[in-house]
Amino acid sequence: DVQLVESGGGSVQAGGSLRLSCAASGRALRAYCLGWFRQGPGKEREGLAGVSGGGITIYDNSVRGRISISRDVGKNTVSLEMNSLKSDDTAIYYCAAKYGGNCGDWAQYNNWGQGTQVTVS
Repeated sequence: DVQLVESGGGSVQAGGSLRLSCAASGRALRAYCLGWFRQGPGKEREGLAGVSGGGITIYDNSVRGRISISRDVGKNTVSLEMNSLKSDDTAIYYCAAKYGGNCGDWAQYNNWGQGTQVTVS
């Protein structure tokens, strides 16, 4: 299993930017996809972006162009930068991991952090 701890959430003004970070721990982390998800009020959890151990990134079409995922294999961290934030971006943001495969296969992520709240006003 992979343990994940998010940081960097908070309150942001509309139009602003935010960077979220996630520290991962466990064995053979490079073999895992790391991804970011979010769940807004009254909404289902949705996948936003994923990155492989080799640095290949994939984004959901709903947020493509406004977010960027990056991974530091040496530090076992994954980050998400979000720009042009809107009130609809208000959600709990989760870091997640899955072993191998297509990093855009959101349904297969099965290791989760506790989440960090982002509020855009």
